[in-house]
Amino acid sequence: MRNKSVTVGLLQQSRNKSLEQNLEATIHEIKESAKKGAQIICLQELFRSRYFCQSENSNAFQLSETIPGPTTNVLSNLAKELEVVIISPVFEKRTEGIYHNSAVVIDADGSIVGSYRKMHIPDDPYFYEKFYFTPGDKGFKSFPTRYGRVGILICWDQWFPEAARLVALSGAQFIFYPTAIGYHESDAIELNRQVAAWETIQKSHAIANGIFLASVNRVGKEDNLTFWGRSFVCDPFGEIIAQAGSNVSENLVVECDLLKIEQTRQDWPFLRDRRVDAYQKLAQLYNDPNS
Repeated sequence: MRNKSVTVGLLQQSRNKSLEQNLEATIHEIKESAKKGAQIICLQELFRSRYFCQSENSNAFQLSETIPGPTTNVLSNLAKELEVVIISPVFEKRTEGIYHNSAVVIDADGSIVGSYRKMHIPDDPYFYEKFYFTPGDKGFKSFPTRYGRVGILICWDQWFPEAARLVALSGAQFIFYPTAIGYHESDAIELNRQVAAWETIQKSHAIANGIFLASVNRVGKEDNLTFWGRSFVCDPFGEIIAQAGSNVSENLVVECDLLKIEQTRQDWPFLRDRRVDAYQKLAQLYNDPNS
């Protein structure tokens, strides 16, 4: 059987306070990734800035921008020049007073195929995202690109199997998770357990749906948080193909054999054996938790 592969690139980076320097560094790494053969390149969550959600600060809204806007304009031109697909997170200003944690899919001709708005918004110590972001309203779907059909979910979405299932059912061959996850020093003793759980839940999405999964995290210490990196790509059987380190910026370029999707789904037919007729209780419990 002939190999049908797509090469993906994940940019795991540290950030400083300069939006322009961060963008320039990202452009450089996108070009390096393309030179290595990457066809679909994914950036980390809120890649242009440091992770500002560690506190509730109204001044941070100044970091937001529209879609299309300055960042997507630059990356659209770059995608067209390099003939690559770019998945670009954006702190989106939808209108006055309404902001989203979003990601844009830019096709290899420079056109914006679509965007996703983060659906699950956390509110934990040093992750005060509910102060900034309105929950997404575009649902869970995937987008056709020159090199394959991609679905996007963002960070906290990683923990929800329903989201991954709906993206997979929309026809996605890849789920990309732009991420900003790390730990506070008070949680350092739990770091290894947290990382193991983070990897396990995402690998389980790949297995349950027979799909390639790519998670791209930031790295380095920013104020109260240390981001643990470890960006990775796993195949439809949940096996990690490649993984970045925990404390360095790294440019992962990974070849993915798309024939593995069909092969894995034939051997492990989880999608075939679903009992959709018996799952109505999920919606019922949402409407009436005591039922």
